[in-house]
Amino acid sequence: MPATSLLDQTDHEILALLQEDARRTFADVAERVSLSAPAVKRRVDRLEQEGVIVGYTIELDHAKLGRPLDAFVELRFAGTTKVDDISTVAAGLPEVQAVWTTAGDPDALGLIRVRDVADLKRVIDLLRRSGRVTGTKTLMVLGTWTHGSTRVR
Repeated sequence: MPATSLLDQTDHEILALLQEDARRTFADVAERVSLSAPAVKRRVDRLEQEGVIVGYTIELDHAKLGRPLDAFVELRFAGTTKVDDISTVAAGLPEVQAVWTTAGDPDALGLIRVRDVADLKRVIDLLRRSGRVTGTKTLMVLGTWTHGSTRVR
């Protein structure tokens, strides 16, 4: 039975609160879901053990880190390329934050984070020169909204 079928409304509320702020204390979560802090800790421990919670992360201001420009790049590969090999095209390129393989056209979608347009061109050229990418289409991000985030960028 999938773990999600074992989740009740309180588990979902706890998950939503932690998605808003993973640094919330168990006491804060407990107050919001009408449980004790130890009860919330037991639930969080169970959610971690069942693999529902797979990790905790932070949200960064990439502009302050020198990479204010986000872009998505559609990547196309030769039909003989194995799906599992597609994401390796970005190995060694720290500007490529993630690669998602997709069904259909394009074969993959990459998230690129760079300093400016010249830097974006450089990264796209590196991807194209890999010898494995047969085509690209780049989409520059103008703004971002993320579910659960309190900020719009």
